[in-house]
Amino acid sequence: MSLKILTVDDSKTIRMVIAKAFQPYDCVIVEGTNGVEGLAAASREKPDLIILDITMPLMDGVETLTKLKGDPSLKNIPVIMLTAESGRENVLKIAKLGVRDYIVKPFQDEALLEKAGRIVQLKARAQEKKAKTIDDAVSILVVEDKPAIVQQITDGLKNLPWQVTGKETIADATAAVNQAAPDIILVSLSLPNDEGFNLFQQLRSGAVSRGIPVFGMCIKTDSDRFARAEKLGFTAVVTKPLDLEVLKTRLIRALDLDVSSKYFSLDGDIQILALPDKVTDNVAATVERYLKPRLEAMVDSGKNKFILDLTHLVGVDAGFVKALVSILQRCKDLAIKVQVVAPPPVKDQMKTFRETFELPTVPGMDEARKALEAKAA
Repeated sequence: MSLKILTVDDSKTIRMVIAKAFQPYDCVIVEGTNGVEGLAAASREKPDLIILDITMPLMDGVETLTKLKGDPSLKNIPVIMLTAESGRENVLKIAKLGVRDYIVKPFQDEALLEKAGRIVQLKARAQEKKAKTIDDAVSILVVEDKPAIVQQITDGLKNLPWQVTGKETIADATAAVNQAAPDIILVSLSLPNDEGFNLFQQLRSGAVSRGIPVFGMCIKTDSDRFARAEKLGFTAVVTKPLDLEVLKTRLIRALDLDVSSKYFSLDGDIQILALPDKVTDNVAATVERYLKPRLEAMVDSGKNKFILDLTHLVGVDAGFVKALVSILQRCKDLAIKVQVVAPPPVKDQMKTFRETFELPTVPGMDEARKALEAKAA
């Protein structure tokens, strides 16, 4: 759900500056030109944050804030006050009013976003940020003082177009984040002087970095650090020695990467689903996640040909049979024509299960395409 930010200022220019500053983020901007309009908008919209000017006609910021704090339904909404004065007395006066922060006019967009980012979580607009797939470049920052660990992660992910950068200190890591924010960060919890935990808290206090997923890495037997990291809110905690396949899966999940290209492809007007050598619970769940929207997109575009390719399958078990039956049923419900490609060894194994004993198959992709064309004729 989009953040709702109410800006109350009699200056149209200031309201435009604020709206422009938040434009890259998933925010809805509501405006009021004075305190009276601001109070009405706050009651109606229940914003997540109010940016309130002090000097306004009809009802100034001080009176407006007093009424906000006196209303039980509005008093907990955080307020950033805009003021033209920066003296100590003015700052103390604003603080006593109960504001979360203040900013002196004129101000830069970065200053406003930094202060707002400490109060609410700013997220980039989805339509402005292209969804990443497993085939896209992903930048990973590893903060670890043991080069062998960084090299292990680099080697374990080398079959993907992902870039791993290692930094040994939090100072170097902070500089790297400020220069170009990575997609995800892995932090050793064994760094001296609790630097790993300090870096995490520093990242979470930044307007931009607070949204970056952060994994903690600790020794398997270090239960105290593990529990502490979970309590602080690390995205995940992985244990050393690292299981690279598990780490890869958790990174994909944390980044919400689209992995459908591993299984689905289009050949002209034919949708192909190629299952891997072993259909684990994780594979079955992933295929199920993408199958429904893929099939519905086929129907919406007038396509109805589907090939289930079992060429790479090396073993048939109950988990595979359950997944297969689910796939075929979804296709049947949408009147999609299906051909199953199963080499002789796979077909023989399928005959040992009641659900697939009589399932029609063809030995290769060419035969599947010809069969589908014949059905369409």
